[in-house]
Amino acid sequence: MTNRTRRQTLVSLGFLLLLAGGCRHPLAEPQSTVPIPEHFAAIGTAPLEEKWWQTFQDETLDELVDRALTDNFDLQSAWDRLVQAHALARQANSGLWPDASLDAGAGRTRQESGGRTTYSSVYSIGAAAGYEVDLWSRLRASRQAAWLDAGATRDALDTAAITLSATVAGTWYQLAEAKDLVRIAAEQIETNKQVLEVVVIQFRKGAAAAADVLRQRQLVASTEATLIAAEEAVALLQYTLAVLIGSPPELGWQEVAIELPVLPPMPNPGLPTEVLLRRPDVQQAYRQVQAADQRLAVAIANQYPRLSLSASASTSAASVGDLFDDWLANIAGNLVQPLFDANLRKAEVQRQRAVVRERFHTWSQIILEALLDVEVALTQERQQARLFNNLTRQLDLARQTYERVRENFVKGQTDYIRVLESLQSMQTLERQIVQARRLLIQRRIDLYRSIAGPWDLPAPASVQPDDSVSTASNSQSISQDR
Repeated sequence: MTNRTRRQTLVSLGFLLLLAGGCRHPLAEPQSTVPIPEHFAAIGTAPLEEKWWQTFQDETLDELVDRALTDNFDLQSAWDRLVQAHALARQANSGLWPDASLDAGAGRTRQESGGRTTYSSVYSIGAAAGYEVDLWSRLRASRQAAWLDAGATRDALDTAAITLSATVAGTWYQLAEAKDLVRIAAEQIETNKQVLEVVVIQFRKGAAAAADVLRQRQLVASTEATLIAAEEAVALLQYTLAVLIGSPPELGWQEVAIELPVLPPMPNPGLPTEVLLRRPDVQQAYRQVQAADQRLAVAIANQYPRLSLSASASTSAASVGDLFDDWLANIAGNLVQPLFDANLRKAEVQRQRAVVRERFHTWSQIILEALLDVEVALTQERQQARLFNNLTRQLDLARQTYERVRENFVKGQTDYIRVLESLQSMQTLERQIVQARRLLIQRRIDLYRSIAGPWDLPAPASVQPDDSVSTASNSQSISQDR
């Protein structure tokens, strides 16, 4: 080989290596145009627990949430979607590697001619490989988009887990409220029957009218209707809870006593930027913007030439021993440049640009809604606490009022209507204060849901080890060189 030929060969190899590197499209880091506040309107003092439901110190609730995170079918479907996304990402990885194949064959021919029979054998073996040079980083961008989709799917799984845990906790304490209302309604029925006996006695003495007896009987019947509604709620909430943990509807907690807990100290959500970085729904939208940007790069690269390299080698012989004596090898390159497609590729670039803008605007809206969730939850808990305290004071006054009015009625110093009004007011407040207390707990659950981040979520048994799905939250690397 002459010096000139050697130089030409080195230049050609260098050019091919340069082409093989391609023009990488860097991973976009979009900047939100939403102004992020420096702090929230109100904050707590307690540290935010990763598994926030454990702050209620309710062992049964802990067991229910753990079971739901393992057995809930909607969450298992989310795991299946994550497995699919990882498989698609691994498929996209394959485009950056050569495609190689091996084939072998053997044949035997029988020929009869002039009364003679002859046999001949042919053995062959061949190998072929093909590789597309990633000139404009089209394949790398496709792979990057697929892994970003996998990351977004993991974020969606984490969001579903947070929502599920909040739903289980909310349903559990709704069941506690319904059981409490059953108890209160039963007690109120007994109280109203006792008052009915007093009214009947007063009627017989001429100190009360027949209408007063009827009104009190109506109040007893009305309270019995309240009991029926509360008992229905107890049954329906148990059915709902069973389905949430992946079981058929059943009355599995009919005899279980449930206490509405005293709220632990309010958690400190941190800075708004910290909450946004923690929330998986915000991170999901962010990855979707990045994935759309990578697919835009693919659409742009599709307008440019594609270079493919191929190599093959084959041999054949009449006997196996001679099979490797003679070889036929072939190396080829193929360059394809789109010339005319009636603006098909250009239109796809325009579409992908619009997709990027759409995903960006969706991400911005999710940021606003995330900030709104936190502010609403903080405000509602604060106001609900004030309402609960107010109802507590009202109930104390209503009980004092009822005791005095009832005493005066027995002494004949006041009429029945005053008794009825004070009794109804007291009993209404007894029910309202239970509902307000449960709603206060729900406000705390809403706050936890709005500021919670993902945790190490165990994969269900349906996810096999060879699915290659990491159980650590957001553990997959989405780097440019993955």
